[in-house]
Amino acid sequence: MAQKPSIPKGTRDFNPEQVAKRNYIFNTIRGAFETFGFQPIETPSFENSDTLMGKYGDEGDRLIFKILNSGDYLAKVDEQAYANKDSLKLTSNISEKALRYDLTVPFARYVVQHQNEIEFPFKRYQIQPVWRADRPQKGRFREFYQCDADVVGSTSLWQEVEFIQLYDTVFSSLKLEGVTIKINNRKILSGIAEVIGASDKLIDFTVALDKLDKIGEEKVKEEMLSKGISEEGIAKLQPLFTLSGSFESQIESLKSILSTSQEGTKGIEELAFINEAISVLGLQTATLQLDVTLARGLNYYTGAIFEVAAPKTVQMGSIGGGGRYDDLTGIFGLNNVSGVGVSFGLDRIYLVLEELGLFPETVNKNVEVLFINFGNKEALFCLKAIKQLRSAGINTELYPDADKMKKQMNHANKRNIPFVVLVGDEEVNSNTYTLKNMVSGEQLKVSLEDMLKHLK
Repeated sequence: MAQKPSIPKGTRDFNPEQVAKRNYIFNTIRGAFETFGFQPIETPSFENSDTLMGKYGDEGDRLIFKILNSGDYLAKVDEQAYANKDSLKLTSNISEKALRYDLTVPFARYVVQHQNEIEFPFKRYQIQPVWRADRPQKGRFREFYQCDADVVGSTSLWQEVEFIQLYDTVFSSLKLEGVTIKINNRKILSGIAEVIGASDKLIDFTVALDKLDKIGEEKVKEEMLSKGISEEGIAKLQPLFTLSGSFESQIESLKSILSTSQEGTKGIEELAFINEAISVLGLQTATLQLDVTLARGLNYYTGAIFEVAAPKTVQMGSIGGGGRYDDLTGIFGLNNVSGVGVSFGLDRIYLVLEELGLFPETVNKNVEVLFINFGNKEALFCLKAIKQLRSAGINTELYPDADKMKKQMNHANKRNIPFVVLVGDEEVNSNTYTLKNMVSGEQLKVSLEDMLKHLK
């Protein structure tokens, strides 16, 4: 007995309706990207391991899917490492490539590799799948698409302002109102770490702080203590845990907390600039919110940090995020190229639109007309008409086999095809077509010209 087929956990098949809905989101995002001046690129599904490893922190490195070397991948294994079951050393021996974890690091590699061909500032967008060896759960998959837009070669804060407008434009176009664009600045986090005497533990501090919404204040404090941050330093953080109010009032509070930190003060100035610009320009349906606990754990953010939250009526993680990475290309030998970018979480956006019933009814552009097949002579006559309908932009099919009429009609009903066309000897001889409305049951004998007018 053949084994029942399956797919790996955290991956999915998509039926025609789901693909149509996903394409609706893709096309909306792509249209906004191009309106804002971004150009498309694509990079390989897998990269050399040394391109990816060490760029996402320890947690990220663990989630990278490694690809075994082809052929006898154990031939060059260090026998001592094999005997000791030293997985870290073994991995470097048996795997030289890995599936990409995100689109940002491959983009940095692309910029460095093609720097002599690129006109800076370079605005690119990329819509491709990525892979993470994460634990699957609602809205989190091991294979998923990212939709990224980045600008490299400019330190201007107007780029951050434009990305906020880009988020607002996309979600407004999707009719997804009430999203919150959260923003913070890595310089503020560095300033806070400096003030509490934990500058050498910035990553540990930010990774813990980023979990505030998930595990709560006490657990965050416990994690910080376990990472060697002093109780005295943690006590100085107390105002952060209760910081609230308008963007402007939070900025004022931060000014007093970070008055002794030059780095923190610079971060405050950058956030104030962005907020003032957005206040003047306005947003369509989104809200900009300062969140000083926002500390996305990736090592490469150096300035603004973004995260987009779905409307509060939906239980969902972030549906977008990004930030500025002044030194990302430096890891590949190209220094002093500043970049900033954002990503849209397609799969989570899909789930939110589905839950809120926001997909347009017309998103699944189905076959509109099915021609019933009565035999080869009739089928050839039908195909001449089908050619004309398709040229007119009408999705049309011929049923491939001359099966019983009931079977063909049931096929049309099951696929929700609104019209069928019947062509027998009488229609062939009179050069006409019997057009049947599958909803009302009405039948009309029409010429090809009249059928085109009726269907349009």
